[in-house]
Amino acid sequence: MAKVKTRYVCQNCGYVSPRYLGRCPNCSEWNTLVEEVEQKSAAVKAAPRVTLTGMTNAPQKIDTIEISQTPRVDTKNGELNRVLGGGVVPGSMVLIGGDPGIGKSTLLLQVSGSLADQGGKLLYVSGEESAN
Repeated sequence: MAKVKTRYVCQNCGYVSPRYLGRCPNCSEWNTLVEEVEQKSAAVKAAPRVTLTGMTNAPQKIDTIEISQTPRVDTKNGELNRVLGGGVVPGSMVLIGGDPGIGKSTLLLQVSGSLADQGGKLLYVSGEESAN
């Protein structure tokens, strides 16, 4: 269903107003604003999204999707590997959050040490926010 929108256009200078004005604020002429009815279509179809590989994101059946395994680096921590889907993806960034004192820094320092022992390069950045 189309949406009807009313606007008022000055016949002297073309100024457009969403409501009637006796005097045009642009050219200062009186009684030159004339009502025009504008119909807008209800739905505008969006352009298809395209991925970085140039493929469109059209819906696909689950049984037709090909799954390729991304190589992952073992953290030597079984539970963290499980949570990360099998290990850390090279070049990725992982954000760890939680309450103070639950062992985030301890866990990440242990994992960083084991990754460094495997010859990997890593950057460990730590930050803290306060309520004040």
